Amino acid sequence: MRDLSPRPGDLEAIETASRDEIAALQLTRLRATLHHAYANVPHTRAAFDAAGVHPDDLATLADLAKFPFTTKQDLRANYPFGMFAVPRDQVRRIHASSGTTGQPTVVGYTENDLRNWGQVVARSLRAAGLRRGDLLHNAYGYGLFTGGLGIHLGADTLGLSTVPISGGMTPRQVRLIEDFKPDGITVTPSYALSILDEFKAQGLDPRACSLKVGIFGAEPWTNAMRREIEDAFDMHAVDIYGLSEVMGPGVANECVETKDGLHIWEDHFYPEIIDPVTGAVLPDGQMGELVFTSLTKEAFPVVRYRTRDLTRLLPGTARTMRRMEKITGRSDDMIILRGVNVFPTQIEEQLMQVADLAPHFQIELTRKGRMDEMRVLTEVAVGVFDPDRRAAAGKALESRVKQTVGISVKVEVRDSGAVERSQGKAVRLIDKRPKDA
Repeated sequence: MRDLSPRPGDLEAIETASRDEIAALQLTRLRATLHHAYANVPHTRAAFDAAGVHPDDLATLADLAKFPFTTKQDLRANYPFGMFAVPRDQVRRIHASSGTTGQPTVVGYTENDLRNWGQVVARSLRAAGLRRGDLLHNAYGYGLFTGGLGIHLGADTLGLSTVPISGGMTPRQVRLIEDFKPDGITVTPSYALSILDEFKAQGLDPRACSLKVGIFGAEPWTNAMRREIEDAFDMHAVDIYGLSEVMGPGVANECVETKDGLHIWEDHFYPEIIDPVTGAVLPDGQMGELVFTSLTKEAFPVVRYRTRDLTRLLPGTARTMRRMEKITGRSDDMIILRGVNVFPTQIEEQLMQVADLAPHFQIELTRKGRMDEMRVLTEVAVGVFDPDRRAAAGKALESRVKQTVGISVKVEVRDSGAVERSQGKAVRLIDKRPKDA
């Protein structure tokens, strides 16, 4: 893989500022955000008043713990524009969730919000190793989802040449990678595996393609998957993090020279880690639920938004700003099976260690009598035809899950290509348990 480390002069001054300088900037911006939200968002004013706090109560960063959380339900309850802090005619862009699991969540951006968003995404792409003039193959979905247009905004800000291919039509993805020879690709990690499968189906060597870095986000993925993608494409694979409620992609990104966690752009987003049960703030280094407060957003400021993502905060390395570990799972999609907490990423970690299985899987939950049962649907690796090897691979995965996670699962090894593919976020969990139980 090529050396994509930053050159002298590449970094912004804030990326290497002292912790005291960063904290002072955060406190100034946090005070302004609390006053802005309190004055202009009725829900926020009511929540602060109910908690007995006022923006003037923030004397230090630690005082933020006195203020109430914002949840996805709060956003849904104020659909569509109730959480906006500026008049609707000052909003230049509106994005929304799909609403497939409930009322959609709607977010808005002023001109200044779009400028800041472009800057943090550009910073993320640069941290991943891309530079002005590089060609980017953007396979995130375009539309109400923030992924495609958010990355495109940052690519324009950085000065990249962007191929806005979006998701789907996998054979065309491979053809354009071969023909246009992009330097980087932005895509969900699960769809990257589908693109890899298509390379092999077309008889093409992915290691010979032009890609030098892949920037993957929108779903949890493991270091085992990183190793597989890097080896398959002979390129760097780095993690990008974001969510629409906080901004979109570009809240945090791994630096290609270290790949040791995602640096949070703390001049725009203030992170906390809380106990997901009690809500108490946890010290850096402890695992818990990630909470964000925006520091510069005008149209849609968020105060202590509960992301439900589980991680921990660590000191900075390649940048001064703190890092977050790769997301291990979510507090709201955690599977509790016979008293054991299970996350899809734990299954993925073990799957990646079984050579005769492809890296595609889904988890199916059922209930037999009073007991929940888990079945892992996976598929045989390309080129494996021996039924004995296929059966042994399934047993090997069952054993690894039992030994490392502590639960018994049934593994069903299907034919190559039989596990449902996603062109966006992977659907890892299929819950077939009775809804009234």
